[in-house]
Amino acid sequence: MRIFVITKRMIMLFALAAAIASVLAAQLAVPAATAPRELPVYSVQRDDKAISVTFDCAWNADDIDEIIAVLDKYKCPGTFFVVGDWAEKYPDAVKKLAAAGHEVANHSYDHAHYSRLSKDAMKTDMDKADSVIESLTGNKSRLFRAPYGEYNNDVVRACAETARFCIQWDVDSLDWQKLTTGQITERVVSKTKSGSIILLHNGTPNTAKALTQILPKLTEQGYTFLPVSQLIFTENYTIDHTGRQWTANN
Repeated sequence: MRIFVITKRMIMLFALAAAIASVLAAQLAVPAATAPRELPVYSVQRDDKAISVTFDCAWNADDIDEIIAVLDKYKCPGTFFVVGDWAEKYPDAVKKLAAAGHEVANHSYDHAHYSRLSKDAMKTDMDKADSVIESLTGNKSRLFRAPYGEYNNDVVRACAETARFCIQWDVDSLDWQKLTTGQITERVVSKTKSGSIILLHNGTPNTAKALTQILPKLTEQGYTFLPVSQLIFTENYTIDHTGRQWTANN
């Protein structure tokens, strides 16, 4: 039987090896832990009480006429993030939105999970949706909202690399959960502040009805409405850890 004797020198070598392994592990972990997180625009730092009312369009177009009528009544230019294949299915709805002076923006071509796509695939999908929108409205939007509000660094970078602005929201109506008109109204009005971007959806049971309460209440509180492209800063800006956009001199 062979007997191994652990010497003082061996103990020192083991300790040195363990220390080196620990340092290497820490160095490998640093990039993942400190990699900067890219953020879209959730809201905008403004003192003039300007806000944006936005809609995601991916289901049906049954309430588009009613929504347009309410927005027109309260002089609220909306921003509609439309899915490309929805626009192909409801071209008249898209044309009505544009003709009424509302902003039609990109919400992907077929509402795919962007976190599962490569950056090149994202750009291809955005371009496909933009092509549909431009063919119906005559305008090419520079705004993009990811399906499901789902994004990662590649989504934000794909937008930046193609001169697009990635837009989220800071006021979620949760209207898609089939809340009552009163519940939707309360959520939106209570959470809105200057520079807010409000998320609504068309094709839901109570969104159009809630608008008839939301818009006059916000107007009474001194808010004014702008399309997203006019609310955000398009140059010389920063985005803080909450996704709030600031001008560079703030």
